Amino acid sequence: MDASDDKARAGAAGLDAKVGAEVEKLIEAEEGATNRVRGLLATFITATAVVVTLFHLYAAYEIVSAQILRPVHVGAILFLAFLMFPMARRFRDQVRWWDWLLAFAAVGVTVYIVSQGEDLGERAVTPNQADYWVGLVLVALLLEATRRTTGLIMPVVASAFLLYALFGQHLPAPWTHRGYRPDDLVAHLYMTLEGIFGTTVDVSSSLIILFTIFGAVLMHSGAGKFFIDFSFAAMGGRRNSAGRAVVLSSFLMGGPSGSGVATTVTIGTVAYPLLSKAGYEKNAAGGLLAAAGLGAIISPPVLGAAAFLIAEFLKISYFDVILMAVIPTLLYYLSIFVMVELDAAKHGGGADRLPTRGTVWELARGYWFHFGSLISIIVFMLAGFSPVLSVFWATILAIVVSFIRSDTALVPPKLVKALAEGTTGVLNVATTCATAGIIVGVTTLTGLAQRFADIIIGYAAGSLLLTAIYTAAIVWVVGLAVPVTASYIMCAVIAAPALIKLGVPDFAAHMFIFYYAVLSEVSPPTALSPFAAAAITGGDPYKTTLQSWKYTMPAFLVPFAFVLEPSGVGLLLHLPKGGSWIDVALLAAQSAAGIAILGVALQGWLFKRSNGLETGVFLIAGVMLMFPSLFAGFSRVTGLPAGPATVGLALTLAVLAAMVQRARNS
Repeated sequence: MDASDDKARAGAAGLDAKVGAEVEKLIEAEEGATNRVRGLLATFITATAVVVTLFHLYAAYEIVSAQILRPVHVGAILFLAFLMFPMARRFRDQVRWWDWLLAFAAVGVTVYIVSQGEDLGERAVTPNQADYWVGLVLVALLLEATRRTTGLIMPVVASAFLLYALFGQHLPAPWTHRGYRPDDLVAHLYMTLEGIFGTTVDVSSSLIILFTIFGAVLMHSGAGKFFIDFSFAAMGGRRNSAGRAVVLSSFLMGGPSGSGVATTVTIGTVAYPLLSKAGYEKNAAGGLLAAAGLGAIISPPVLGAAAFLIAEFLKISYFDVILMAVIPTLLYYLSIFVMVELDAAKHGGGADRLPTRGTVWELARGYWFHFGSLISIIVFMLAGFSPVLSVFWATILAIVVSFIRSDTALVPPKLVKALAEGTTGVLNVATTCATAGIIVGVTTLTGLAQRFADIIIGYAAGSLLLTAIYTAAIVWVVGLAVPVTASYIMCAVIAAPALIKLGVPDFAAHMFIFYYAVLSEVSPPTALSPFAAAAITGGDPYKTTLQSWKYTMPAFLVPFAFVLEPSGVGLLLHLPKGGSWIDVALLAAQSAAGIAILGVALQGWLFKRSNGLETGVFLIAGVMLMFPSLFAGFSRVTGLPAGPATVGLALTLAVLAAMVQRARNS
């Protein structure tokens, strides 16, 4: 769900051949290069993917035990991964004999695990030789499949954790542990539910793949196209309508998409010519497209794959995660919207009316059911259905209502393609989740999480601010090399305990890590969304990345409020200690004002260009509004009766008055 091959390529269809090829490379960088198969083999792979999708839909409706669902899920994902992803790019012309060997080895491992039933788990402490060798084969298959689908980094990291478990007794304190024999390690990793078949595969086999199926069904029924058309119609003819349309369409399309690259490419192919006409230079336009696309990973109801893992790690419902994401998502899009409005002030706004495929009323009247499909998951959850059943029935509903119109009807060819994409679109995330189970298993076995937490706190000298900064830096650095899902999993097990140990609520710590894992999507060298946007606009990839940071930076300061501010949990729709919902509303409004003021500081423009002093005051005022506790000592020293937030607003008003006076004088 971090990306969807067909969705992104469909969005790139309108590009010229050269740009299309560049976007294709970026998609492959995120998902891995797939085999070029045709004929009977392509039909066989599609049929297999459809069967896997139908199995998971059945498992959502009828309870299938974890001893069956999780191994079958991993085995099916491995089977398809070895047939669809070559060992090396030069072997893409056909499926080789070794691919078939590895694919059927995955089937053999799955058959062995399922056939053993509950007996396998009961003898985890005393595995026999067959158990040991099957486990070794499974670990090797996972590492190779993950290398093919996501690249070399994740398998290397997982291998390092394996070596740590085997030889950690030779390391100096505080890293040392008693060491584990290979047979004990392998047994722990796959014969228990604390390793490969633990939390990460549980989420992958239930929520992630089902939401991917749901997103594929929506996209093939024309929902993505409708959301873009609706946004352009709603914004047509208004000041900076192109920039506003990008923000609105990414907000609507991002929810069911869950993919930053796919959303960036799909919207960018339509919107870039209009952004260019509105006065955006290439890099600025690409930065806006990438920032808007990034919102897909943090937007309810789907969010990114990592959001499902948050629910499982915290043992809360997925609906609770959706609720926690509501205010941060709104603040994120507010940040982009403010920057777009300031762009309009700079460039004078779009001069021409946007081309549309009808009026807002005509589009809504003809395709209203797409809105119903988008919110149906929330409605089912509010009605008391579990997240798994909610997405199941939402998928069925989306298929049924698609027949309201002939141009959206999921007739058999389109339905087959959607069902197949539901599985093939999750291969890279599913292999990542399974391999991440190795990391989680080693961490729980060796107690690494607690050691790492002590090390971080030690370096930070017990300071919550420094601990938060170090944690954000760790998550960001890890995210430079691996996708969002892998980054979140690794840091959730090794970095979150440090924040929790200093008194941060566990849900706030995990959401903090989630948002900084998402930041890796716009960070080089894996800044796939900006690079895809640069391929569309013809801009410089690195300058486009810097522009995307400009649009996203105010919003990415918000997670620090989760952990640094005593009332910051209110932004996650949790009542602060001794607080009320009125306090939550005031906190959200205060954060929104802070984001807007920081946006003005970063743009260096309000209704005219600000000078250095004005920009500096705006910057300080924005931080005061977002993090008033950081200035509590200043208030005590100066004896000011007003709180930091009030001082921040006062500074803002004073600078505004000065800018107005300066404008009159000139």
